[in-house]
Amino acid sequence: MNSAPALPLVTPTGVVVAPPALGREEWLAVRRAGIGGSDVAAVLGMSKYTSPTEVYLDKVGELPLDRPLDPVLAEAAFWGHEHEPTVARVFSARTGLGLVEGPGTLAHVERRWMLANVDRYVLDEGASSPSSLLEIKTRSAFQLDEWLLGVPDGPALQTHWYLAVTGYGHAHVAALLGGNRLLIHRVERDEALVEHLVEIVGRFWQGVLDRTPPPLDGSEATEALLDHLYSVTAGGVTVADPAEVLPLLERRRELKAREQRTADELREVDNRLKATAGEAEIVKTQGAVAFTWKQNGPLSQKRFTAAHPDLAQQYTHRVDALDTARLAAERPDEFRAHRARRLVVPKESNAA
Repeated sequence: MNSAPALPLVTPTGVVVAPPALGREEWLAVRRAGIGGSDVAAVLGMSKYTSPTEVYLDKVGELPLDRPLDPVLAEAAFWGHEHEPTVARVFSARTGLGLVEGPGTLAHVERRWMLANVDRYVLDEGASSPSSLLEIKTRSAFQLDEWLLGVPDGPALQTHWYLAVTGYGHAHVAALLGGNRLLIHRVERDEALVEHLVEIVGRFWQGVLDRTPPPLDGSEATEALLDHLYSVTAGGVTVADPAEVLPLLERRRELKAREQRTADELREVDNRLKATAGEAEIVKTQGAVAFTWKQNGPLSQKRFTAAHPDLAQQYTHRVDALDTARLAAERPDEFRAHRARRLVVPKESNAA
């Protein structure tokens, strides 16, 4: 239970904690006061783009408030925002349901750290107050198959989080796929899932309050975060606890050895399949294509140049490229600031 002041309910369990017309920095600051729908999949380790560690560092204020998005994600977010009114209008026309925009950021009446920024609220025919919510998504056509089966995990978790905050019994999700295919799904409230989410995310939020970070995971999102998280001190040395580092180094050696064994075994299988194909590009068994070995891969430039030097010269062209050697020589500070960090572990570590 929170000791926050009483606020009027605007949904069965939702109260307004911030108006809709906030400036961006103010809105970002409100988001740091709890867990929103876009955070949930990341907290559960189910996001492709954000890790639990990044959410934690953001909530405790250790990341810039308005840090730049990946350009690809920023472009997708831009078009999602631009298409939102159109999707809402078409949803209403196709379903006969009315829509209203929300009063701002909502929080659960008893757990103010549970936040929701709902796209639209849904009015049943003849109703004067909303009975459910609408979540709007804009996605690539490549995701069509996923959406045909229902709402994929990430948006489904976000929608259920909004049901947990608002107290509604169902929600609608409208997804525009590839700019020309609108799919509409109704999501019924799953009370067991709601309770599970509140429990797991609640533990995470308590970790934020206690300044107890989540364990690092093996996701690409965490890898990307660590790659640019720290300002590097050239030649800096950290004296680490052997009880922490040595088991990790041993585990890494085991995994690298297993990786090599797996690579060798896979190469052996592939070589035997290639030998079976011989000069053929297609191999069939029991009347069906078992595998193909077609000559449609990348051009071997070295072999081509050796076999046809005149043609290679004819089809060679110059391209603009960053002169990294000159940059390093003339602007060493800027060059170093933008170099990637590499993890190098000696074959036989003498860290003990």
